[in-house]
Amino acid sequence: MSQKNHEGKKSARERLQEERAREKARARRGRQAIVAGAVVAALAVAGGIAVWASSSSEEPAANDNEVAVPKRASDGAKPAVPVGTANAPSTLTVWEDFRCPACRQFETGFRPVIHELEDAGRLKSEYHLVTIIDGNAGGQGSRNAANAALCAQDAGKFRAYHDVLYSHQPPEPQDKFADKQYLLQLAGKVKGLVTPAFTRCVNDGTYNRFVQKSSDAFASSGFRGTPTVLLNGKDLAKEKGGQFSPADLKKMVLEAGKAEQPGKQSAAPHSGASSQGRHAGRSASPQAQPTTGKHAAPQGEPRGRSAAPPAGLTDGSAAPSS
Repeated sequence: MSQKNHEGKKSARERLQEERAREKARARRGRQAIVAGAVVAALAVAGGIAVWASSSSEEPAANDNEVAVPKRASDGAKPAVPVGTANAPSTLTVWEDFRCPACRQFETGFRPVIHELEDAGRLKSEYHLVTIIDGNAGGQGSRNAANAALCAQDAGKFRAYHDVLYSHQPPEPQDKFADKQYLLQLAGKVKGLVTPAFTRCVNDGTYNRFVQKSSDAFASSGFRGTPTVLLNGKDLAKEKGGQFSPADLKKMVLEAGKAEQPGKQSAAPHSGASSQGRHAGRSASPQAQPTTGKHAAPQGEPRGRSAAPPAGLTDGSAAPSS
C-alpha cells in the first residue's frame, strides 16, 4: 500500500472517530440537559411543596395555639370553672393545685360548709387550677389531674371528681396523678363519669392549654402560694387574725347575703352539680399576698413548696351545721 493511500485511510478513520466522539458528546449533553431539567423540575416541585406546607401549616399552627374551653367554664385572662348558681350573692375564689397538700387540707376542712352554701344558692365558687408542684418538683400530675377535672366538667361532674381527686391525693413526692390510667380509675368512683368521651379527653390532654393558661395567670397575678382563697375579693388568710375557720366562712357569706335573695338554679343542671358531693370552685380576684403554710410560689412564679395547713385558714374540723 502506498504511503498516500495509507494516509488517506488513516485520515478517514480519524474523521470517523472524531464524528463518533462528537455524537457521543452531543448525546452526553442531551442526557445532561434532561437530567438538569429533571432536577430543576424536582426543585420547582419541592419548592412548591415547601411553600404549600408552610402556608398550609399556618392554620394548624394557629389551631394548636387555640385554647379549648370546657363547657360553662370561663376563659379570658383568668380561666376558671364555676360551681354553684351563677347569681349567688357571694363568690368564693380559689387557686389550687391537685398535688398541693395544703390545698387538700383546705378542701377537706371547708368542703362541707362550701357545699352547703352552694346548694342553698348563697355561694358561687370558681376554681383556678394551677401546676405549681409540677414546676417545682417536676412531673405532670398537677396538669394531668387538672385536665381530667376539666374533662369531668364537660360531663357535669367537676365537683364530684374534684373531691375524689383530693380524697385520693398521693404524697407530694409521688407523682401518681401523672398516670392517666390512675385518673381514669378514680373517675370510676363518680357514677356515670367514665365514658368514651371522658376517657378520650383525659388521654388526649384536651384541656392542657387551658390549665397552662390558668397557671400563667397565677404566675402574673401577684399570688404567691396555693391555696389562695378569697371571698368577694377578700383574702381569707388575712381575716380573723389568720385563724379563719369554716364557721367564719359561713357567717361571712350569710351576712353578705342578708339583703339579697339566694341564687336559683337554672332549668339546665349546673355544670358543677353532682349527686356525689359538690365541689367549690373559684375564679380570679384581687391580689392576695402569700401567707405561710401554703404551697409557696416565689415572686409570683408557678413554683411551690409543700407546707402545713394553710396559715390563716384553720383546719375545717369545726365545720358548723346549718
